[in-house]
Amino acid sequence: MVKNPLHHAASRRGSPPRPGEEFRGRLTPGAPLAPLVWFKAGGAAERLFEPADLDDLVAFLEALDPAVPVMGLGLGSNLIVRDGGVPGVVVRLGKAFAKVERIDATGLRCGGGASGILVSSSARDAGIAGVEFLRSIPGTVGGFVRMNGGAYGREVKDVLVEATVVTRDGTVETWPAARLGYTYRHSALPVGAVVVEAVFRGHPGDPAAIGAEMDRIAAAREASQPLRSRTGGSTFKNPPGDKAWRLIDAAGCRGLRRGDAQVSEKHCNFLLNLGAATSVDIEALGEEVRARVKAHSGVVLEWEIQRVGEAS
Repeated sequence: MVKNPLHHAASRRGSPPRPGEEFRGRLTPGAPLAPLVWFKAGGAAERLFEPADLDDLVAFLEALDPAVPVMGLGLGSNLIVRDGGVPGVVVRLGKAFAKVERIDATGLRCGGGASGILVSSSARDAGIAGVEFLRSIPGTVGGFVRMNGGAYGREVKDVLVEATVVTRDGTVETWPAARLGYTYRHSALPVGAVVVEAVFRGHPGDPAAIGAEMDRIAAAREASQPLRSRTGGSTFKNPPGDKAWRLIDAAGCRGLRRGDAQVSEKHCNFLLNLGAATSVDIEALGEEVRARVKAHSGVVLEWEIQRVGEAS
């Protein structure tokens, strides 16, 4: 029996699983995370685990030392990985978790690794309206269920029926939407829990009309956001009754730079890596923006981007 997969796999980097082992996925020590996140900056994961399937993830977490921290990673679109890297295990869900299936006239069951584009496109093809906004969320089901992701006036809480999660000790639980305690860009999911599946509910719609709304959303994003840059999505939460970008602009931060980190001139609630920015540069620029906004308007902006790991 493999009691500590973290220690066990560290001794055989890249080698195939052996008969009788408790996990079948890929466990990579010292895995660089910069290539896996939108900012293309940051350190490495102490271990990166890519489970073969749900049973594999459960077995791995059951055997993992409870003192080892676990973090889920989706598309890395709303994430600053600090330059010192992420201790413990980062779990990344692959193709086995990226399936979307229609369960009835208005419901979809979606794997935690499925992208917002795949979910919304599947809904369109099935004639299910109401989830078009997921087209605009550049992440996976696991990420936007945890964060109550939203755009264009809708949030995950408006369409989620239930989520299946694997807790840090390997227990599989199904949480009804109400249990997630959703607030703005926040849920009650515990640290270390990984969302492996979610059920979304829409309403009947015409596929052509749904597709047209998705196209409208995509065009609006393209026109207003620096989508073709190394960025991390919306940096700060919108304060009640206001917009973060407006406050940032009013404080004179549009185009502000620190090294190769820059506040986008196209949409100033986006930070950019112009090429060689470190995560220290990006996070420090964000803190400078917060300080300038507070000095100008008295508003304390809250980070929306998740900042994880250790300083170098």
